[in-house]
Amino acid sequence: METLRDALRRFERAGFRDAFRAEREGLRAIAAKRTYAPEELVIDEVARFEGDTDPQDEAVLFAVRADDGSVRGTLVATYGPQGDARLAELVHRLETAHRARTA
Repeated sequence: METLRDALRRFERAGFRDAFRAEREGLRAIAAKRTYAPEELVIDEVARFEGDTDPQDEAVLFAVRADDGSVRGTLVATYGPQGDARLAELVHRLETAHRARTA
């Protein structure tokens, strides 16, 4: 079974080298020092991790790129009672934009 760490390494080898984090304005590519609206990003792959015994271990790893191709990176979203509401909203917008593109 692939772990979160394994998936991060796999995505990095595939060229997703930046890391995104949630900020008030959107998702920030840390190395590129640029913030994107979720609608400006494209999901290339998703890896889900279920907590076997603890719901706080549930996470989703997104391999994303800017729609102009300038940045490729990963975003980790954890779920459970301690989840970040701002991140949850940004992920919802990211997934909604992805569904609209692939419909």
